[in-house]
Amino acid sequence: MMEVVVAGLAGLAVGSFLNVCSLRWPEDESVTRPRSRCPGCGNPIPWFDNIPVLSWLLLRGRCRRCGEAISVQYPIVEVAVGLIWAGVVAQHGASWEALRGGTLLTILLGIAVSDARFYIIPNQFTVGGAFLGLALAPLAAGITIVQAAGGAAVGFVVLWAVAVLGKWAFKKEAMGGGDIKMMAMVGAFLGVQGVFLTIFLGALLGTVIFGPISLKTEKLVPFGIFLAAGAAVTYGWGDPLVAWYLEWALGPR
Repeated sequence: MMEVVVAGLAGLAVGSFLNVCSLRWPEDESVTRPRSRCPGCGNPIPWFDNIPVLSWLLLRGRCRRCGEAISVQYPIVEVAVGLIWAGVVAQHGASWEALRGGTLLTILLGIAVSDARFYIIPNQFTVGGAFLGLALAPLAAGITIVQAAGGAAVGFVVLWAVAVLGKWAFKKEAMGGGDIKMMAMVGAFLGVQGVFLTIFLGALLGTVIFGPISLKTEKLVPFGIFLAAGAAVTYGWGDPLVAWYLEWALGPR
């Protein structure tokens, strides 16, 4: 229980940094300089007003100096990452697999936030995440380095092929480069089977949730959000889903 609590508290801090990354990297800004500042008055936020979740609650979501509202995104992301890290440690213990799973899910959340706000998936999440997936594979129990490398290659090639064919069919960009690199990252964590299940789930969620909105408004689909959700489901429940589908399609063995 203590390990889970410590992991959750560490996750709150990671979530605070993830907020900075998901808001600054799409704008090509440094995540280290300048310090966190109020979006209204521009003054640096002191450390005691930057404690994850707690400071936002004590200040009632407003800057101490000017009273400008601070987005509720900050505590939501911090709590989400805290729950992610507590959850993976509860599932896997204090292990390399918990580190691998927590890293993947944290990156996926950062991608979803960036894509939702900016329609951009930063290379730091995708390319950097792919290298992390490959580095963690030999240490964790979930995947081998060969499976990770194969997944990264297949994830990149499949989405690249979809982008090329989509552009040829629709005479316009059908897939962003960020989505292509994202699937290489997902493959590095989940392997080849995880790539295909992620794409299927992402396409299904995107069609059901955002498809009708896109048809009416002609807005671009932030596909990274749905791929991130699909990858998270695949990491948590991929094997049972595949087993259920095979049993449904082929009958009991």
